Amino acid sequence: MRTDRLLHITLRAGAARVLLCEVTRAAETARRTHHASRVCAAALGRGIAGAALLNAPRKGERLTLTFHGDGPAGALVIVAGPGTLKASIDDPAIELPPKPNGKLDVGGAIGRVGRVIAARDMGMKRPYVGRSALVSGEIAQDLAMYCASSEQQPTLCALGVRIGAGGPGGGDTVLAAGGLMIQPLPGCPEELLSALELRQELFADISAAIEAEGLESLAHGFFGGLGPEILGEDRLEYRCDCSRERMERALIAMGRGELASLIEEQGGAELTCHFCRSAYAFTGGQLGELLALSQKS
Repeated sequence: MRTDRLLHITLRAGAARVLLCEVTRAAETARRTHHASRVCAAALGRGIAGAALLNAPRKGERLTLTFHGDGPAGALVIVAGPGTLKASIDDPAIELPPKPNGKLDVGGAIGRVGRVIAARDMGMKRPYVGRSALVSGEIAQDLAMYCASSEQQPTLCALGVRIGAGGPGGGDTVLAAGGLMIQPLPGCPEELLSALELRQELFADISAAIEAEGLESLAHGFFGGLGPEILGEDRLEYRCDCSRERMERALIAMGRGELASLIEEQGGAELTCHFCRSAYAFTGGQLGELLALSQKS
């Protein structure tokens, strides 16, 4: 399996920005971590690709991207940091029949009524939070709407996850996952915009294209004649930064009353990370130590 990475591309010497990524490894890690159904694995993979693309132009920032819909899978949450990605979904076991065109019904799983929330940690006291309404629940269209309405940036977005046999025992695995984002920059000529609109069909099955070719080949194939120039690349990986210390802070943040109740009623606690499913156990004595620390602060 190839390394996950993201290419930064410019068209016509800076008239438009293109971001193109492959996140097959990250999507498969998310599928296995959450024991996700096919439709939820597709949602996780699309969300991971979308968050990687949305965060790529902002070096050093941490993005938490949430899709809150009215579908049975619940909230989809992706965190993208410098080169790192992690994701969770409320009910990863939900499965739905495919749509009439044979595609996985990600929009049905996420829902079509709700909101997209993007919280950017820029190293300040409070993160910047942008919001927009869900459009389809299919992720790519919702991200394009978010960029246009919340960040005032016209955007074309295509995301895809290809799932098939190939896992242990012939089970499901993510064969390819990734996406692209195209954004015109100030002064972009109408002729280039028209050319990009005419090429949208090329991106319709981007996961199959990623499976068949490398990113550099796709960059020149998708944008041949439009002056594509690859400016650089970012390496990506699925990595969770949870720790026992973070869980201790989460317990203290619950408040003294909740901590005291855990000690009295349960004699301990076990917290599980939503992103990597790591479990952290705390005895009653350890909770007592945290309670004492909270009383001093």
